[in-house]
Parts: sequence; C-alpha cells; structure tokens
Amino acid sequence: MRIESLETFRQRVGDRPRVLVKIGTDDGVVGWSEVYNHGPDLAYPPLLEYLFDQIKGMDARSPSRVNQFLLQSGRFPQGALGLAAIAAIDHALWDIAAKALGVPVYRLLGGAVRDRVRVYAGLYSAPDVEELRDVTARLHERYGFTAFKLSPYRRDLHRTRFGLVVRELGEYFGAVREHHPEEWDFAFDAHACLWEPRQAVDMGAALAPHQPLFLEEPVRPEHIPAWGRIRSEIAVPLATGESLYSPHEFLALLGAGGADIVQPDICVVGGLTQMVKIAAIADAHYVPVAPHNPLGPLATAANVHFAAATTNFDILEYKPDDVTWCPDPYLPVDGHLPLRPDRPGWGIEIDEAALRTDDWVTWRRKVPVRTDGSTAWM
Repeated sequence: MRIESLETFRQRVGDRPRVLVKIGTDDGVVGWSEVYNHGPDLAYPPLLEYLFDQIKGMDARSPSRVNQFLLQSGRFPQGALGLAAIAAIDHALWDIAAKALGVPVYRLLGGAVRDRVRVYAGLYSAPDVEELRDVTARLHERYGFTAFKLSPYRRDLHRTRFGLVVRELGEYFGAVREHHPEEWDFAFDAHACLWEPRQAVDMGAALAPHQPLFLEEPVRPEHIPAWGRIRSEIAVPLATGESLYSPHEFLALLGAGGADIVQPDICVVGGLTQMVKIAAIADAHYVPVAPHNPLGPLATAANVHFAAATTNFDILEYKPDDVTWCPDPYLPVDGHLPLRPDRPGWGIEIDEAALRTDDWVTWRRKVPVRTDGSTAWM
C-alpha cells in the first residue's frame, strides 16, 4: 500500500482558516488530517507538495517511518510550519494504517486504557458572571460539560495597572465559584501575555483561594529556567506546552521542574508519532498531559485516539464548531467524548462534496499596543 497522492483543501473552522489534507494510496485507501493555522496558511499547500514529492511511493502503513524520514530530510530543525505540515502527513498516514487493518487508530497504540475522554469547553473570554452562568448552563445541558476555560483578564492588561488586573481576577473567580456547582472545574489561560515571572506568581495567588484546574501559559515559553522559578513559587497547578515543538523541549521543561501539566498540540509537535514520545517523557516525570486543541473535527479525532491509549492523559480542550465538511464529529456526552470502537481510522467521515467549495477566510492576530505606543505580547 503505497503513498500515491496528496490533495489540500482550503476551508474554515468557525472564523479561522484551515487547510485540510487528503492522502491517497495505490490501493484506494485515503487518510485525512487538518493543518495547524500558524500562518501564513497559504504557505502550507506548496510546502505539503514539497514534502509529498519526497515520500511518494513509500509504505502508507508506516507513519512512524515516514515521520522520522521527514524530520531527517531537513538539515536544520523543522520550525512551526514544517512541523505542522509533517503532523498533517503523519495523521493522514495513521488514518490509512488503521483503515488498512479495519481498526481504530488507538488499537495501533496498544489499545484503549479508558472508555471515554473527558473534555473542557474553551470559552477564551471572561464574561460577566450572569452571562457566563447562562453559557455554562447551556453547555452543561447540551453536552454535559463540567469543566471550562476562561480568560483571566477582565480589562485591557496592557492599558491598566497590573495590580487591578489581579484584584479583579480574584473577585471574579470568587463570584464564578459562588454561582456554579462546586464540583465544576475552571481553568484560566493567560495566553503568554504577562512576560514577567513575578506577575505569573501574583496571578496564581489571586486564583488559589478558589482552586482553579490550572493556570495556563502565563509567560512566554522560551526561557525554561523562568518556568522552574514560577512553579516553585506559584500556588496553583501550572500548565504549558502549546508553544513547544519537540520532545527535547518538553524534556528540558520537565527537567527544570517547570510544569504540573503539559499541553502539547498534536498538530504542532509533528503529529501523533511525536506526541506519544512527549507523553512518555511527561509520564516519567509524574506529569499529566492535557492537549492543546483549538482546531476542528480532525484534530479532535486525533486527540481522542491519543487520549484513549495514553495512561497519563488528563483532560482535552474542546471547542464546539459546526463545519459542513464533517457530518459526524466527536461530540461530548456527559462531558466526555465516547470512543468509536467499531469505526476504523479516526472514526469520522469527510464530505468531499462540501470540500469542492473553497470556504476560506482571512484571519490575522492583532498585536496589542500599550499607552506609550510600544507593542506587547498577545
């Protein structure tokens, strides 16, 4: 079963652009994936074609071999776009390998160690408590969510005194707790906007009285010793990893004692093949994995199979988005994604007729500007 073709499709998930990938074999089996939208997203189709030329004719049932080959095909370490493209190829090949045997992907990873995958709803904002209560109630009623992720910022971080940000966060989280069931979990994503380790510790202190699930990525990831310092001083679980790319980077982070929870993104780190290695490193450090997953149905499917077979998996980020090209996405039931043991590959279908329409949207991040005119991290 040889790799014969690669096609890309320009689509969207919500308001974000998304490149989808279909790899075909000489036996007619196809595999699907989606590419992480680091941007520039339109760079992915030619990059994927370039990589495909190197692997055409290789055994499509050997994703790990192809993954290693593509990593070694570059003289220098692959960057964000390169690893995202490799991840897309990796995932399409895992889909093919499992379909060739008529089994779910997680069976190729040693089988399921759990029957369902717990998820939290990524809300990414800090609405007033009454509005938040309406949103969480709807999500709980429809999907059974009991875990949610919010923003810690009630005002513009870069245009106000930081002490006010911290004080309001503590008051806000107290009100959130007061108006929700006590067994529900709430996490907070600082989005690497703080930069200063001291501020991360202060933010953790504001959250600590009300026991957050975790504080995510308060500072930039580059300086590993800063993470060791923050974790040694902070009073809440510290989570990070969406901006790290390789098992070596996670090893450095964990070796420095820099995280209580790691959050690698399966579509960023080079795919399921590399994700399994990162999980093993985390497991050896007694650290759970809570994958970063802001993408669409194909990325969620890859994460479900990873989570199903990974002993130190904790909880998965989930963002409900309706898309025309996936009629049967994984949907939460009682706050969990059920496995699909009778469906081979990723366990979802792709409507190729819907992909014939180029449903593309232009999207760019906006860089914050401080009151003095300088720019800040977003």
